[in-house]
Amino acid sequence: MDPNQRPVKPRRPYESVRRRERARETREAILDTARRLFLREGFAATTIAAIANGAHVSVDTIYKAFGGKPGLVRAICEQALAGEGPVPAESRSDALHTTESDPRELIRGWGALSAEIAPRIAPVLLLVRAAAELDPEMARLLSELNAERLERMTRNARNLAASHPLREGLTVELAGDILWTYSSPELYELLVLRRGWPLEQYSAFIADAMIAALLRPIGDSQR
Repeated sequence: MDPNQRPVKPRRPYESVRRRERARETREAILDTARRLFLREGFAATTIAAIANGAHVSVDTIYKAFGGKPGLVRAICEQALAGEGPVPAESRSDALHTTESDPRELIRGWGALSAEIAPRIAPVLLLVRAAAELDPEMARLLSELNAERLERMTRNARNLAASHPLREGLTVELAGDILWTYSSPELYELLVLRRGWPLEQYSAFIADAMIAALLRPIGDSQR
């Protein structure tokens, strides 16, 4: 080693932790600002410059992190789908299959998760639906988000069918379509946003409807 060369100081662990924390806070500030502006002003009227100004970051920071408005919307949707708390809602949904032996209670758990997530994701999906009428990028994003939700619901249906008999004549694909329908932002829009249902009523309704549509009646001789 060159005696005149100063040794490189090792990077202190707390510095890396602080940088990651600052990056997380910046990302959340951008997404929170974008969500607020999108829902208040609309997709087309909201500019990257306005989001950057509201989040106190540069325009380049947003483009580097998200690639533009469609990328921001996708990130907002992913954030919303995680639900509340440290464990993502999708992980909690998967865990229900291993912790809940009663299929009806399993589905009621899905209903509770839907009521948790819907207020976060439905307004954004409805925004995407409106923007898709004029914006080809948003139309593609809407198609992708719908396909991803159908894939998740079909996986739930497949896991349900693997451990509990479905209603006679019901295939996994049809069961996935049913779950996809009851998890739709349109149903939330009709019952909660338009009719003013409280979330508890909404959760109970979709759980009861899914139970009736998916499972054989209690006492069915074919079970």
